[in-house]
Amino acid sequence: MRLNLRELIHTPGGSVPFAFAMDLSELDFGGICPAQHPIQVTGTVRNRAGALELQGEASTVLELHCDRCGKAFSQEQTIPLDTLLATELADEESEGEIYLLEGEELDLDEIARTAFILGMDTKHLCSEDCKGLCAKCGANLNEGPCDCKKEVDPRLSALAKLLEQPEE
Repeated sequence: MRLNLRELIHTPGGSVPFAFAMDLSELDFGGICPAQHPIQVTGTVRNRAGALELQGEASTVLELHCDRCGKAFSQEQTIPLDTLLATELADEESEGEIYLLEGEELDLDEIARTAFILGMDTKHLCSEDCKGLCAKCGANLNEGPCDCKKEVDPRLSALAKLLEQPEE
């Protein structure tokens, strides 16, 4: 979505609200496409004493797989949007902090897409206390303990044999 800011650039104290839906369903994160639902982007561009400021958020429900147990789950994701806008840069050092307008227009898709991608978590868990899968048999430990015997460290096997001997 392109937003024309011609009027706002010359109107200190003015604001322009925006709201649109963005489709990132084809975006691949580690072999899955979690953004199957439209991403709702809302916010406002304000002129504060000649400085343009964009504030808003991008939110959706992600369809994910737990990195520990592999269970499919849904999770709400809301990413804040907060950036300064300018028609030109005074110096090259502030290039990463300020978004340049294309003429008098703002490409909201690019800002929202970049913020959403950078705001994605690198690890997805179905719950904070997910126990994962048994490394030996693959049982989901969230559903209960598995029947695997704990392996004894080979360095401690001599001690394990002492514990197994009946007392005389």
